[in-house]
Amino acid sequence: MDQNLIAVIVGFVEGVTEFLPVSSTGHMIIVGHMLGFDGPAADIFDVFVQLGAILSVIFIYKERFARFFTKEGWQADKGLSVWHVAVGIVPVMGVAFFAYKYIKEYLFSPFTVAIGLVLGALLMMYAEYKTKDNQAELLDDLDKISLKQAALVGAFQLLSLWPGFSRSGSTLAGGLLVGLKRETAANYTFLIAVPLMFVACLYDLLKNISILTVDDLQMLAIGFVVAFVVAYWSVLWFLKFLHKYSLTSFAYYRIILAVAALTYFYFCLLYTSDAADDKA
Repeated sequence: MDQNLIAVIVGFVEGVTEFLPVSSTGHMIIVGHMLGFDGPAADIFDVFVQLGAILSVIFIYKERFARFFTKEGWQADKGLSVWHVAVGIVPVMGVAFFAYKYIKEYLFSPFTVAIGLVLGALLMMYAEYKTKDNQAELLDDLDKISLKQAALVGAFQLLSLWPGFSRSGSTLAGGLLVGLKRETAANYTFLIAVPLMFVACLYDLLKNISILTVDDLQMLAIGFVVAFVVAYWSVLWFLKFLHKYSLTSFAYYRIILAVAALTYFYFCLLYTSDAADDKA
């Protein structure tokens, strides 16, 4: 398949799924296997398209990020502050740093992703069930989130270290369970995603930058731009969606995707095994 077409497909998938509770990592692994696009080159391409998605969120929340660089942005009693973001990301960054090798080696497979998709779906369904009768009591003001609530949402984010679980899925479900409305949890999730994803992408980029060639630049640029544009509209659509609907439909989608992925890869393995037997 043409490399530029792969760039468009993967960039589109990244843009759609990065900030929705469906696991972008899971989709990227599954789509990468289907396209035969994997290995070190695919890893660094994934980093670049993620950077495109990150930039879209910075653009959407530019006023919020600008405030973090002011005096008020460092005062926890003056609304959402740098400290609210820090307590939401420091735990997962610390655990991810020490568990990085294990996660990459043992958890990046279609089977483990399918497990993560199902478990994340069940968590989202549970969170919706637990809060269905007290929606009016949930916090709807982003600037009134307490440091404790932010830290608890960050703790739920640890679940996303399992590929397929979904960072936004775990934090949205966690946000509901600690007393935030869906839209409030989503806004907080998107804001803390930027520094977290930026550090993770920078780490991956520094580890793999040596394999880049001039020939890769066009493909990287296409993927970056596609991810930026698609992620921008995806985030705006999702915020409107959450104003009227629950996370349950995304949970059902995850379960269906997990079953479809396992079925697809089962038959792929079966075909590969039969082909090997015929050659023998």
